[in-house]
Amino acid sequence: MTRRTDWAEYTSGSAGPGDGAYGAAAAPYETDPSAVGPHEDGAARHGDGGARHGGGRGRGAGGGRGRRRRDRAEASAEDGGATSSSRAEKGEPPRDPVEQARAICLRLLTGTPRTRRQLADALRKREIPDEAAEEVLSRFEEVGLINDGAFAQAWVESRHHGRGLARRALARELRTKGVDATVIDTAVSQLDTEQEEETARDLVARKLRATRGLDRDKRLRRLAGMLARKGYPEGMALRVVRQALEEEGEDTEYLGDEGF
Repeated sequence: MTRRTDWAEYTSGSAGPGDGAYGAAAAPYETDPSAVGPHEDGAARHGDGGARHGGGRGRGAGGGRGRRRRDRAEASAEDGGATSSSRAEKGEPPRDPVEQARAICLRLLTGTPRTRRQLADALRKREIPDEAAEEVLSRFEEVGLINDGAFAQAWVESRHHGRGLARRALARELRTKGVDATVIDTAVSQLDTEQEEETARDLVARKLRATRGLDRDKRLRRLAGMLARKGYPEGMALRVVRQALEEEGEDTEYLGDEGF
């Protein structure tokens, strides 16, 4: 039987598929009470310090260790993964797995878009039951808090313009994040061959000065290798590098492809 849960709070301010600020919809949940653990009372700390100065060194040190242990237990609770034993010691009932999954996902999405697979892996790592995880993830997709298509498009634009990565490297990165192959194809299709080659020329132009003084073959291998690591096809990499070297006066007429 499917668990009935009040999801109305997700619909307020949720991001749609075309929202340029994808992922920002999670920001209102940054101060979600379920995601914030209690802190030690400041006055208690001052009192503890007074006890230490009053000559209770051993007792004060033990108190410090006790506080550290409590802090670690509270940190575990903040992560949505408090153990049943620690909750039992506090006299609290076991936490509902749907609410626990919801708190974990909202915390992970705050300020950083993630794919459905990334969130599913995080819930599995925290031993959230599959049924509860599926319920939360599906609802998050419905309201736009999870949108693999928007994630992939933003990733391609950011990594291509910021790091100069070509389509092949971008597709490889998106696969590691669990994005579906059809979604990846749609996202990387934003880039065409002309745009890739223009970016490759810019990359070579920035690195060309650092290779001056090296022999011609070594410059070719170094520059073409840099493009290959960023996912550019070998033929394009060699063509772009040769043209750049020719513009500097290098003779590339007898430069064989085997040098790469």
